[in-house]
Amino acid sequence: MLDELPGIIRHHIHSAGGWLPFDRFMALALYEPGLGYYANALAKFGQMPGSGSDFVTAPELTPLFGHALARQVAQALSATGTDEVWEFGAGTGALALQVIEALAALGQPLRRYTIVDLSGTLRERQRATLAAHANTVQWADALPAQLDGVVLGNEVLDAMPVQLLARVGGVWHERGVALDASGAFVWADRLTSLRPPFDVEGEHDYATEIHAQAEAFVRTLADRLRRGAAFLLDYGFPEAEYYHPQRAMGTLICHRAHRSDSDPLTDVGQKDITAHVNFTGVALAAQHAGLEVIGYTSQGRFLLNCGLIDLAKDADARQNAMMQKLINEHEMGELFKVIALAPKDSGDWMPIGFSSGDRTSRL
Repeated sequence: MLDELPGIIRHHIHSAGGWLPFDRFMALALYEPGLGYYANALAKFGQMPGSGSDFVTAPELTPLFGHALARQVAQALSATGTDEVWEFGAGTGALALQVIEALAALGQPLRRYTIVDLSGTLRERQRATLAAHANTVQWADALPAQLDGVVLGNEVLDAMPVQLLARVGGVWHERGVALDASGAFVWADRLTSLRPPFDVEGEHDYATEIHAQAEAFVRTLADRLRRGAAFLLDYGFPEAEYYHPQRAMGTLICHRAHRSDSDPLTDVGQKDITAHVNFTGVALAAQHAGLEVIGYTSQGRFLLNCGLIDLAKDADARQNAMMQKLINEHEMGELFKVIALAPKDSGDWMPIGFSSGDRTSRL
């Protein structure tokens, strides 16, 4: 069935006059029902290539990740007087299981845990993982008109389609996808008035991404969240680092069988396509829509602030090795960041995950 996806994308390119902006191509490649990477039955998540997986996320490395995050969730639920968690893009359900069980151990009341995930195959994996908590967990296709609770998103923003910009010969273009004479996907640039949100010094050729869909997601969240807080964890940078003149090839990358490549136009539907997050853009979109940034720091610092070392005191050697991957600067600890958002009238409370090393002033 995966062979059908390139044909569908070619049809969209023809219907659009021969050129498709990359964010549209990426949306089809990842989310076309039943065929896109996140909508098909490929394994995706796992620690070893032999499992048929393509990459590993923090909850699959060790349950210590979710147990530490649950301490932050427990504090946020208590501080905001809410009793529901909403998780976007829950993967295998591993993080949900870790958070639910840790909240129970902490004695924190939880009425409901709602997962928003567009993938039917992943939902089935989540149902199996969370079968023991069927009375607590439910699934939704979208946010309700209003919600109260704590929102979690681990590696969600990076999977949202991005637009590509390319400065070639000093002139900015939007980079899209066309077809060559054989029907293969090829890059094609068009002149555009779009610009990166941060001025990129120099006249050298430069490729990068802009994140309209991620910022729209944050604005929608701001419109719906009445009481509570949101914690978004992902790899990325603040704006000045994201659009640094030396980052001339952008951040777009693909993952398959635990290897990475930079060509999203091949093996469409069979590998992940992702881009790093511009956390300044996320913060500004949130603030303009009525949320405030109540914390921003590295994943390593966040987890340590949430008591990761204490949680690992009885862990075996393997779990301790996985914990180091979460917090070491040369692994996930520095590349991954955590940003916390809340309605502006949420009261005066400091999330424990940012009690030391907060970097909000650097956004």
